[in-house]
Amino acid sequence: MSSLPLGKSILSLPVTQRRRWKPARLQPGLILAWLVMATVILWAIAPGLFTDYSGTEGIAGAQRLAPQAGHWLGTDQLGRDVYARIVYGASHSLSGALVAVALGLVFGTALGLAAGASGGLVDAIVMRINDVLLSIPGLLLSLSVIILLGFGTVHAAIAVGVTSVANFARLARAEVVLVRHSDYVEAAYGSGGSFFAVLWRHILPNSLTSVIAFSALQFGSAILAISTLSFLGYGTPPPTPEWGLLIAEGRNYISTAWWLTTFPGVVVVLVVLSANRISQSLRRRTR
Repeated sequence: MSSLPLGKSILSLPVTQRRRWKPARLQPGLILAWLVMATVILWAIAPGLFTDYSGTEGIAGAQRLAPQAGHWLGTDQLGRDVYARIVYGASHSLSGALVAVALGLVFGTALGLAAGASGGLVDAIVMRINDVLLSIPGLLLSLSVIILLGFGTVHAAIAVGVTSVANFARLARAEVVLVRHSDYVEAAYGSGGSFFAVLWRHILPNSLTSVIAFSALQFGSAILAISTLSFLGYGTPPPTPEWGLLIAEGRNYISTAWWLTTFPGVVVVLVVLSANRISQSLRRRTR
């Protein structure tokens, strides 16, 4: 027989994993998604390694050149290389999406954890506030936040992050409620474990797998939302090479310079689809 008290022996055991990571299988679509994400991340970290042109300065006499050997994706109305502006714009788009997802993940998960673990009145209040946030269209809520904070990349990212808090909170709360009624959590409480000890050692670790997978999905959605705000004129101001702003600047020349909107739009679509594919893979590996 062990000399340790029953409560300490149970709480000292390794955390029981409700879901385990399954080995990844070789999937061409998933590999392509990771390659796309790795490429744009490298663009954001070291854009100078991928292009010799500036992202903001134009070339005299090179206005609206079609894609050619010297300019793979053509030039814009000011003679700026489109490929260079897409590469340099990666840092603005990705950093904004990262801030938005981080805000939603931290605050949404905290609210969902508090609601699901506490139950009762706290759960009712948090979820009613959550329902109000979910009832407001995301774009309208983002625009309201930007009007209060002002224009800019950071403010657009904060606005998108605020709209994602409710989605993170709902998912986290559902996961916490499911884990809270599991046998090992009931045993931990029955053996004398405190609320915060059980919350930290058992409930929180086993509730994060789905939330992390959802974060990858929200990353793609955040890029699309931030690009939409920039397209509407509520995000990054010119001449910053942000992807949504590139599409907005080229829309007036779509009939004569189709590449100004097509190539930035393709990049946004590829990144969003890649994030969705990675999120699906993460969800399948945790089932």
